[in-house]
Amino acid sequence: QVQLAESGGGLVQAGGSLRLSCVASGRTFSSYVMGWFRQAPGMEREFVAAISGSGGITNYADSVKGRFTISRDNAKDTVYLQMNSLKPEDTAVYYCALDHNFWPSRTPGNYDYWGQGAQVTVSS
Repeated sequence: QVQLAESGGGLVQAGGSLRLSCVASGRTFSSYVMGWFRQAPGMEREFVAAISGSGGITNYADSVKGRFTISRDNAKDTVYLQMNSLKPEDTAVYYCALDHNFWPSRTPGNYDYWGQGAQVTVSS
């Protein structure tokens, strides 16, 4: 069984930055794709970013490209989401997820394990 635990959420003004972390336990972390998704109130969960097991392949939603950076430290079993130039529309609960496949997918259904979520609120 895999456990994922996010941290680093909070309240920030528009234009500010936050870094989310997600620590994994229970499996060989470096073998698997990790992804970040978000869900705003009344909206469906949407893809934000994903990274391959080695970190060599990344995938971003168009809405965050150039502002967010996904990275991982396999020695620490941790994936990060650096969020810069935040906008009010980035406000959501952010979830990290683990996928047993190779390619960093945008599809939530491909992911097998999910964290509990971290609230990010961006004020205007």
